[in-house]
Amino acid sequence: MLSIALSELVQIFRNRLVLVTCLVMPAVVSASFIYQHEVFAALGSLGYIAAVVLFTVAAFTLYTTTVTTLASRRQNLFLKRLRSTAAGDTGILSGLLLPVTVISLVQVAVIMTALAVVTGAPDNVILLAAAVVATMIMMLGLALATAGVTNSPEHAQVTTLPIAIGTIVVASWVGIAGTEDLTLLKRLLPGGSAAELVVNAWNGGVPIGDSLILLAPTLSWVVVAVAVASRIFRWEPRR
Repeated sequence: MLSIALSELVQIFRNRLVLVTCLVMPAVVSASFIYQHEVFAALGSLGYIAAVVLFTVAAFTLYTTTVTTLASRRQNLFLKRLRSTAAGDTGILSGLLLPVTVISLVQVAVIMTALAVVTGAPDNVILLAAAVVATMIMMLGLALATAGVTNSPEHAQVTTLPIAIGTIVVASWVGIAGTEDLTLLKRLLPGGSAAELVVNAWNGGVPIGDSLILLAPTLSWVVVAVAVASRIFRWEPRR
């Protein structure tokens, strides 16, 4: 697995398009939110900024890059060759996804730290960390499912848009409007509960028990996404 992960890390830094999508764009968007934090905090709250930053990284660094990577490796038959080795399916996927997952987590940690330095520390760091991990797992599951219907890296530019943009929109909706109205709908949409959890962790004022319940819808999406991926994910190009 580690040899696959190292090889994949090298490929990420060699691919300029992936590098821009993976590192540059999320960093620029996040920096703009931090630089204008007073404006965005007035629109929602500091928790809203944290939620949008998290989903920007999760959508573009993790989700989009994962789908593009898997589609590319399938198209050039790399996935097929890996399956002829001693590595199992889980080890192959873990090796391919480990580098971009670590990069995403490091990005979030750095950006959240910068936000905390500029605006003040979050109310509950542990709860915030739980929200970040749950979000990343959810986006990985959704990426595996999306990769099943993505034929090529070029096709990924289309197939990833609904979820990438949709989760950011949902996070913004929840961060600005809260969940007092349309509570069930907002929490059941992909990213809604996770965004609310981030807002609660950063802003405080909500009992920990009430916040931890929000992990359930997020992890439910993981189960749904993995179930879908297990049925439609392909290791070879469709003939």
